[in-house]
Amino acid sequence: MWWEVEENGFDEFCHWHAHEHFPERLGIPGFQRATRWRQTGQGCGTFVMYELEGHSVLSSPDYLARLNSPTPWSVKMMPLHHKMVRSQCEVIATAGTTTANHALTIRLSLQNAPLNAPLLAYLEALIQTLPSRKGFTGAHLLQHRSPEIERTAEEKIRGKDAVAEWVLVVTGYALDALHTLVDGELAPSKLKALGAEHSQYDCYELAVSATPKDMQQVGRAATPSLISVANT
Repeated sequence: MWWEVEENGFDEFCHWHAHEHFPERLGIPGFQRATRWRQTGQGCGTFVMYELEGHSVLSSPDYLARLNSPTPWSVKMMPLHHKMVRSQCEVIATAGTTTANHALTIRLSLQNAPLNAPLLAYLEALIQTLPSRKGFTGAHLLQHRSPEIERTAEEKIRGKDAVAEWVLVVTGYALDALHTLVDGELAPSKLKALGAEHSQYDCYELAVSATPKDMQQVGRAATPSLISVANT
C-alpha cells in the first residue's frame, strides 16, 4: 500500500499506526509480518506491506470484521491517507528478505493486461540474482488480485482506493545500490522496451517492522482524546 500523509498529521499517524493499527492487524489470524517505510528525500509518501499466510486471508471473517468495524482512532486517521493505492497481491517470484533498511518499489502499468513472457522472464531472472549482490537483500514480484468482498467501511471513509496491478519490491541495506537499478537494469526505458507502458518508482527507508509475536507484550495505546479525558 502507498499513500501520502500531510506533515501536520504525521506524528499522530505514526503513533496510531505503530501502537494501535499494527497490533490490531497482527492479531488477525494469517497476518505474519507488518512493515512500514517512509519515502526518502523530500517526499511525504508511506509504503506499507503486510505478509500473509495466503491470499484467502484477505476475505477471511476476522479480517473483514476489522475492516468494517474501525476503531474511533482509525476513523480519525483514515482521512489522512491521501492518494491511496492498495494492492492485494499474490507472489509471482521472490528471493531473499522482505525487510531491510531500504526498499525500492516499482508499480508497473503494462501495454497488455497479462505480464508478457519476455518481461516476466527478465524480472524473474533478475530477482534471483539480487539477494547475493552487494547492497541488496531481496526482490519480489507481486500481482494484484482483488478478493471477492464488498467495499469495506474503512475504504468508504478514505474514498475509493487506486490499484497497482503489478509491483516489484527490491530491498537492501544500501540506498545507492537501489539507485543503480533505477539507472540501469530497471531503468524506465529498459522496462518499456520489454512491455511496461508506465513505471512508478519510489525509494523508502524503514520505519517499523513487526510480527505477531512482537506484539504479544505490547499494550495498545489510548487515543489522544481518551488520554485527555483520563487526565482531567
